[in-house]
Amino acid sequence: MDDCLSGPLGLPRVDHGASAPLGLPRVHHRVIDSTNARARELAARGAPHGTLVTAEEQTAGRGRQGRTWSAPPGRALLCSLLLRRFGRLLPLAAGVAVAETCEALGSAPALLKWPNDVLIDGRKVAGILVEGRPQEGWAVLGIGINVAIAPDQFPAELRHSAATLGLAPGPQSTERALAQLLARLRHYSEPERDEIEVLDAVRARDALNGRTVRWGQNAAGAAAGIDADGRLLVRAADGSLTALDAGEVHLER
Repeated sequence: MDDCLSGPLGLPRVDHGASAPLGLPRVHHRVIDSTNARARELAARGAPHGTLVTAEEQTAGRGRQGRTWSAPPGRALLCSLLLRRFGRLLPLAAGVAVAETCEALGSAPALLKWPNDVLIDGRKVAGILVEGRPQEGWAVLGIGINVAIAPDQFPAELRHSAATLGLAPGPQSTERALAQLLARLRHYSEPERDEIEVLDAVRARDALNGRTVRWGQNAAGAAAGIDADGRLLVRAADGSLTALDAGEVHLER
């Protein structure tokens, strides 16, 4: 069974041969159940590093913690990359790449809610899901970015928490976003990428630092930055520090 690698420590360093370009070969679908599911199938069949799956519409897209990820057709970038070369901080590196992409296309700063939710004005504009079989040397990096969704097109339950880049609908906008994203992923995802550079970039965009967060059943504390292993540090009321290496945290409102 495949493992969902949502935390920054879920991935050992893997390097299978010479680097190949990200985004080639590319498999595009007008409608698909899940780009991640398709990329995982291709991984099992031996597809090369850098294979890209894109879609105009997903019917069973998934986010972290088993949530669904949906968007009107043609208004979001929906893609999954098969990686056979990656560093152990891939989930964090992907968050930085997506945040930089969103800033390049929009006008507002993009922050990161650990490990890799991308926020604009406190609302989620992009989601990242990393899955794979590390023992077989591959990971699938799934990314969804709300490129051209109008605010009234979000489901009612998401209108207070979802953001959009607000670009014009159509393939020109999603292809532009894809080109920006691949360029940044080429920079950040390689195994030899300096981890300090990745960590510094994450820390510079940390949306949680100093804020009260909750995790698990009843645990709470003040977020206190990201450590050298990419873990979220949380300081409890008694001053003790806890390092979270996976899972989900919730901001206190």
